[in-house]
Amino acid sequence: MQEGVIKMALDTTAKQEVIKKFAQAKGDTGSPEVQAALLSEKITKLAEHLKLHKKDNHSRRGLISMVSKRRRLLFYLQKKDPKRFQVIAKKLALSK
Repeated sequence: MQEGVIKMALDTTAKQEVIKKFAQAKGDTGSPEVQAALLSEKITKLAEHLKLHKKDNHSRRGLISMVSKRRRLLFYLQKKDPKRFQVIAKKLALSK
């Protein structure tokens, strides 16, 4: 891999680790917690990419979209089950 190049997409092993860490039950991939955690990983990687490539506006737009989607998922979870929301917000180190 080249010096200074960041791989933006999550590879399968990283995705499986995140799913295993945040899953509510075995085989759970669709819960808001898992979805928000996967989005957080993608957001972190894309933010690192944008630090190097400041003029990449197409990726910046994707980042804004991901942040918005994560925000909507967490808002849904906060309305549905505040305890689960508090747990996921603490695990992801979010400021809410």
